[in-house]
Amino acid sequence: MASATPIGNLAECYANALAIEREAAARSEEFAEFLEDHHEQAAAGLFRRLAGYERQHLEELERRASGLPLPALHGWEFSWLDNAPAEQVDHCFIFHLMTPHDALKIALGAEKRAQALYEQAVSASDDPEVKRLARELAGEEMEHIAWLEDALRKAPRPLVSEADFERLFNAASSPH
Repeated sequence: MASATPIGNLAECYANALAIEREAAARSEEFAEFLEDHHEQAAAGLFRRLAGYERQHLEELERRASGLPLPALHGWEFSWLDNAPAEQVDHCFIFHLMTPHDALKIALGAEKRAQALYEQAVSASDDPEVKRLARELAGEEMEHIAWLEDALRKAPRPLVSEADFERLFNAASSPH
């Protein structure tokens, strides 16, 4: 997710939240499908649960923002997988290399950036409604961060270096 524009008013807060929730729901669903296809049921289950929460939250925010003139935002500003417009991204390449650990790290980074954006709005805004909504949104992101951090602690770290493979081979060949 690229750095989003700082939030200045309630309409901007809702617009940012809606963009963040849309991306989170879509990516969580996409990650769940990918992980299920690779028989990673625990991580897939977490992403299914996150996708459900994100969709529910998106619907609630859409209801609450109904009638507000929302500014147009660039969807790629909130993308989990790139920092450019979607037509420049090769998702197949990302998914070809991704492990459950990677998916969790990508999601965790996105949730932390969203939480930081809301915290920035709380500290920078003079509008009590923006502060209230941003605090609420930051709190929800913190809950998701906790779930992802817990899952990340349990997920096997991918093998990325020769030393990683050496440890694996040595452990497999040593007598128990």
